[in-house]
Amino acid sequence: RNCIQCLAQPTEAQEKVLKPALVCSLFPNVPPTIYFSTRDERVEKLPWEQRKLLRWKMCAVTPNIVKQTVGRSHFRVSKKSSDWLGCWGHHMKSPSFRAIREHQKLNHFPGSFQIGRKDRLWRNLLKMQARCGKKEFNFFPQSFILPQDIKLLRKAWEEGASRQKWIVKPPASARGIGIQVIHKWSQLPKRRPLLVQRYLHKPYLIGGKKFDLRIYVYVTCYDPLRVYLFKDGLVRFASCKYSSSMKSLSNKFVHLTNYSVNKKNTEYKSNSDETACQGHKWALKALWSYLTQKGVNSEAIWEKIKDIVIKTIIASEPYVNSLVKMYVRRPYCCHELFGFDIMLDENLKPWILEVNISPSLHSNSPLDVSIKGQMIRDLLNLAGFILPSTDSVASRPQTRSGSTCSALKEKPKPASEHFIAEKMKKAYYLTQKIPDQDFYSSVLDILTPDDVRILVETEDEYSRRGQFERVFPTHISMRYLRFFEQPRYFNILVTQWELKYCLNKRKGLELLKNWCVKGYHTGAGTDLAQTWSLPKSFFLQKNSIQSNGFSKLELGRLG
Repeated sequence: RNCIQCLAQPTEAQEKVLKPALVCSLFPNVPPTIYFSTRDERVEKLPWEQRKLLRWKMCAVTPNIVKQTVGRSHFRVSKKSSDWLGCWGHHMKSPSFRAIREHQKLNHFPGSFQIGRKDRLWRNLLKMQARCGKKEFNFFPQSFILPQDIKLLRKAWEEGASRQKWIVKPPASARGIGIQVIHKWSQLPKRRPLLVQRYLHKPYLIGGKKFDLRIYVYVTCYDPLRVYLFKDGLVRFASCKYSSSMKSLSNKFVHLTNYSVNKKNTEYKSNSDETACQGHKWALKALWSYLTQKGVNSEAIWEKIKDIVIKTIIASEPYVNSLVKMYVRRPYCCHELFGFDIMLDENLKPWILEVNISPSLHSNSPLDVSIKGQMIRDLLNLAGFILPSTDSVASRPQTRSGSTCSALKEKPKPASEHFIAEKMKKAYYLTQKIPDQDFYSSVLDILTPDDVRILVETEDEYSRRGQFERVFPTHISMRYLRFFEQPRYFNILVTQWELKYCLNKRKGLELLKNWCVKGYHTGAGTDLAQTWSLPKSFFLQKNSIQSNGFSKLELGRLG
């Protein structure tokens, strides 16, 4: 598989380090993943039989930084509609995800617009606030969606102070298009629909200017949920000094921080040094250094941002998981990069402004190239692209409806002992009325083949994270499980795994390697009764579970 650590040791005369084309798994019997390099590396060429499978579907919106990164790994542009392995393109309507084959990866999840559209984001966060309380969901400004909320907005407007400000945004626009700050009811645009938010009129200022943070958030899977934050990002400044004067409200260079708006200002200054605190765009790491020098605890701000990101992603979770199960062949087929826009107020409290499902990856400066180039390279390695078999690529794509029809004609096969035991275990952990930590921790006592598969995926993925930081699951993720609309078995499993092995990763990895040798991750182990057995309590629960209203069919859907 050409999984070697390095083909050649670089000499001083060599400009680029030669890297292997494939990255070995941490575990036996698990296929390697394709390696994506930085600009100062070269990637070895695979034999032609494997290399010919490296095809990427290019779209009008595929960023150059993605094209360059996949090109360094010897991907070629796919000229057919079905022989590609990866695609970085537009978001699609949910039913269109049916066309993605099992070995293909698209950079979107169905339903991610539930946080990517401004109106849906605020509706879902308001829903979470109503269900979980304002104390946990107090990181977004008061928002109204017109025309539905016009009466509520009028009431809030009349109850507010005389010099209040509101920001008006089209719900599905980007790059600052159509945004304006108003202070009179008569200034409210007649065009609908609109999102109207209370303006954050006391932002934290640097050099007298307001700014926001572009945080890159990457989700590899929704069940179990796996969320990563890139450790660097962008700080985007307004190009004119901030003023609270009503006369300044029409000046977008004062009140908006979008690069696409401020680059039009003749006073806009670019920044080519990712370590420098200069110009109207900084690296996120440069901001943390600046604040630290001012005596600010930047690590505490980062922790609050992580909390906001996790809760916001959870707000989209029920919609995305439902659509993935309905339209996507396997979880491998989807992954997504989100651009979170965060603003700090005068007390350095972070507020979420919006979430972008296609964050700009245009690289207009050395600063952009450095940050976005490293981020995309790490993201594609984290995604875990696997070389498919030649047969799977050559086979004709089959729609879900087609495969369902053919399956209906065949006699249903009896469920295997493995399958029944796994379903019973999931039901056991999802139907407890008042679960506690002691109860949840027992989920690791006996691991099913499905458990091992998920844990192997999770640990392998973590080992490829580069400069990404995983924020869910972690050893503190149990506190977030109560925010999920529906409990998920695999979320319980991975959070308990992190809690148990976060301080002793080596021990956890050794356990998984032993299970992989037995073939559990593929379900290819020896007889179930001889290798492991579920405790009697799992099966004693069967009657009580079904008496609580769960049919056999519903048990099959649990988890």
